[in-house]
Amino acid sequence: MAKSLSKIWLRGLKRLLAIQTEHAHKTAKRVAARPVRPAASKPSTKVRPVKSALVRAPAKREAPRPAARESRVRPRAAAWASGSWTRSFHSAPAAPGRLVNHLHYALYVPSGHALQNMPLVVMLHGCTQSIDEFAQGTRMNVLADRYGFAVVYPEQSKHAHSHRCWHWYDSGESAGGAEARAVASLVDALVAQHGFDSERVYVAGISAGAGLTALLALHFPERFAAVALHSGPAIGEAHSGITAMDVMRRGARRDPVQLVDEATDVAHHPGMPAIIIHGDADHVVAPVNADQLATQFLRLNRMIDPKGARKAGELREERKGGVTMRDYFRGGRRVVRVCRVQGLAHAWAGGDDAVPFHSAKGPDATAMVWEFFKHQRRVGAGLHEGAAAEAAAHAR
Repeated sequence: MAKSLSKIWLRGLKRLLAIQTEHAHKTAKRVAARPVRPAASKPSTKVRPVKSALVRAPAKREAPRPAARESRVRPRAAAWASGSWTRSFHSAPAAPGRLVNHLHYALYVPSGHALQNMPLVVMLHGCTQSIDEFAQGTRMNVLADRYGFAVVYPEQSKHAHSHRCWHWYDSGESAGGAEARAVASLVDALVAQHGFDSERVYVAGISAGAGLTALLALHFPERFAAVALHSGPAIGEAHSGITAMDVMRRGARRDPVQLVDEATDVAHHPGMPAIIIHGDADHVVAPVNADQLATQFLRLNRMIDPKGARKAGELREERKGGVTMRDYFRGGRRVVRVCRVQGLAHAWAGGDDAVPFHSAKGPDATAMVWEFFKHQRRVGAGLHEGAAAEAAAHAR
């Protein structure tokens, strides 16, 4: 069994890396196929170096830097829209075995909107992604400009995981648990520093980022008003890298309701509205995970009992243009939404397909996520465990 699971783990990693390699080859072919323009009549023509797609153009000219290995995405200024993009780090509470726990992040603040009481969206990238690629591929910053919310992109360190994967499958204090706590601490710091609305903080993630989003929903529910999980794995069964790949490939083998009941005290959990998006052609995280996540969040919101039987709410389903939408309502309010996209692989739906793990196929997932978020509010939310002063002191 251990040998077969090891093979699954290796195949899964190869599959992820193959997606990026194939994308790089396609990009190279497109560049090579471009016609060469005839020389200009001017005696000399300056050739401008291509800047990294992921860094905002500086006010002063700088010498061209070597292309970063992590990202070969071409510049698209629209990804940054017109607001402020700031890179920094947050000194989160140290995890066991570490003297410090610096969480690097980028913060996007739209222009032309009052900063005080502005909503905040946390975006958690997937394996092998950078936060710059995630911002560009999802175009979340463009939406932030339109609707007036801030966006923060925490970034997993390569020192913590060579492929920048979040340890969503290990809730221990030296792995995924520490990463979730660092993100929650970062939220506290930003709310204290900028005056963001603590009742309207949301978190969205793709793949491993969706896995960490689920951990935040389970263990830090008071911080967030709603969550979005795109191409994410089911909760509770994986406890190692090998079993994580098994869940991604096959879904949870045990009852999803039982797993979420073991992961948290459902009776005392405040509930968590969730939107779940998944492609039917996803060969990295099997689509069955979306159905299992839906069941688990219905249980987390106490809409089904421990045996999975409906105890509250109503279901409305719609099929249109290759998209199946299932909405679960309680008291007239949408609590859980599940969107299955026909033909979509392991990628953010309706995104910028010039960026790996984003696809133009399907509905605009970014718009869907914000449309779901904007109707949710965590009443009475705020800084916890006396975190206000500490968070402000740690803010960078």
